[in-house]
Amino acid sequence: MLQTKKIWLNGKIIDWNKAKIHILTHSLHYGSSIFEGIRAYQTEKGPAVFRLSDHLKRFFHSSSCLEMKLSFSKKEIEKAIFDLIKINKVSECYIRPIAFYGKKMGLYPEGASLNMAIAVWPWDKYLGSKPIKTIISSFIRLHPKSIISSAKIGGYYVNSIFASMEAKKKKADEAILLDYQGNIAEGPGENIFMVKNKKLYTPKTFSILPGITRESIIKIARNFKIPVYEKDIKPKELKSADEVFFVGTAAEVSPIGKIDNVLINKGEIGDLTNFFQETFNKIVHGKMKKYFKWLSYVN
Repeated sequence: MLQTKKIWLNGKIIDWNKAKIHILTHSLHYGSSIFEGIRAYQTEKGPAVFRLSDHLKRFFHSSSCLEMKLSFSKKEIEKAIFDLIKINKVSECYIRPIAFYGKKMGLYPEGASLNMAIAVWPWDKYLGSKPIKTIISSFIRLHPKSIISSAKIGGYYVNSIFASMEAKKKKADEAILLDYQGNIAEGPGENIFMVKNKKLYTPKTFSILPGITRESIIKIARNFKIPVYEKDIKPKELKSADEVFFVGTAAEVSPIGKIDNVLINKGEIGDLTNFFQETFNKIVHGKMKKYFKWLSYVN
């Protein structure tokens, strides 16, 4: 992980190494944090943040789910992100806003201080650009009646950690989790799509985080008259797909070349996957006018 010089913490710009919390921080013990993963990209007009407004909308939704009353407005957070990018002199970076309950023990967070921080740093594509090897995890996605699936809450990601560790032990790059009904859900930190007969399919949002990159890919597909459907997908159907790929802020568009012992498209990147990978790259770098509204320019 590449370190930058400054972090924003509770309204102040501080040195990276001075961003510290107490050992009895509630979120450290119980997972009571909310966060976003956002990216900024270099364009002809300077750095631009991709779908910043949508990410912050979800950030505030997540905060409401944990009854967090944030002290900073959307505009203040936007300014803090822009300031950090400029201060750290990064033209492309990953952006992590996080809000968390502070020093307090006991599950109910009432009385705990509420903190917020933002960090930015250069980070390459999480899974790279070439087809990766995956496994169907033995761990299932969290039951939609045990959590609020539309919120991005830190504690949920223990589920993802288990799946990721299992994948690494089996010499795979990433895991694919099923939902409690045995349908394909998503990756530990990515949504998933499959291509069959030049049509695009993705799981319903019932048991998954409705990703912003996922929504972007659906809109791009429809704009280019590519049929796209949200449906239940069984593992057998996924393994018989013509193409499969992950999407997410960290992963962007990442082709899947193998699921368990089954090769997808002979282990090569497919035509539609390649199209979405290239189109998404053009959009985030400000090269497609139709999608300029998705970019928030830093300068």
